[in-house]
Amino acid sequence: MSNIARSVLAAGALALAAMSTAPAPAVADEKIEILTSVPGLTFPFFVHMMNAFKAEAEKQGVTAIESDGQVSSPKQTADVEAAIARGVKGIVISPNEVDAMAPALAQAVEAGIPVVTVDRRVAQVEGILAHIGADNVKGGEAQAELIQKLYPDGATIVNLQGQSGASPAIDRNKGLHNILDKAADKYKIVFEQTAGFDRAKGLSVTEAALAALPEAPKVIVAANDDMALGAMEAVKARNLSGIAIIGFDALPEALGQVRDGGLTATIEQFPGKQSAMGVDTLVAFIKDGKKPAEAVTLLTPVAITKDNLNIAERLGELK
Repeated sequence: MSNIARSVLAAGALALAAMSTAPAPAVADEKIEILTSVPGLTFPFFVHMMNAFKAEAEKQGVTAIESDGQVSSPKQTADVEAAIARGVKGIVISPNEVDAMAPALAQAVEAGIPVVTVDRRVAQVEGILAHIGADNVKGGEAQAELIQKLYPDGATIVNLQGQSGASPAIDRNKGLHNILDKAADKYKIVFEQTAGFDRAKGLSVTEAALAALPEAPKVIVAANDDMALGAMEAVKARNLSGIAIIGFDALPEALGQVRDGGLTATIEQFPGKQSAMGVDTLVAFIKDGKKPAEAVTLLTPVAITKDNLNIAERLGELK
């Protein structure tokens, strides 16, 4: 073998050795894209959540691909499938419907893409990295406990339930009944119907309830603030007074109405904190392989009245 041939072989061997011992590029040095998805940006609650997703993603140095589910599980499913095909490094999502979104999230997990759910948990899908949310059962219980505090001698109640199939709606309703059903002789739910987390439906369903009932209820409790604000308009249109209206989500508009007396209370579940924690948990796993200490983290909701308005997460947005 010639000296030239020996030199070429030696150089090739050195190159191969260098390749085999060089560390793989760190994921942190790559462009990291994550899908951030919410049920629908027509809801102020989910706009706030998406803004928190994007702010935390920017803070963590990753790119957020925004998905508006448009209150449609097929649309949100299509967004997840497109993200899988795109090769995103992770997904943080508040599912529109927990059952309907399960197949798409299972597909993501099977593709090796870590998934963090926020606000709404998809417990039937194995392998989801983490869930960050509020304990919505306790949130419903907080509404019921406030009703008992306001009306120790009993009350008639109209219950505006949330979107059918959405886990927060199911859990909040469960929490409300957990407390009130134990004292059903004093606290009577005289009308109960879904209003789909929607303000216009909250207005129309409350109008129907007030028209059907022989006398006005003492309380209208709603599974979100949009429905509560719709109910408030229905009550005003009939020139009724003395009805306690209790919402859920602590939207800025609702906080303003609590301050000004239009609403009696709302429930704070800290959605911005949930969203930031969701992105932080996802990115920590993508960059460092760090799994959360707990697979499920639930924040405890708090009833907000005039007396403790100062603890509301979005108080600074009041006009």
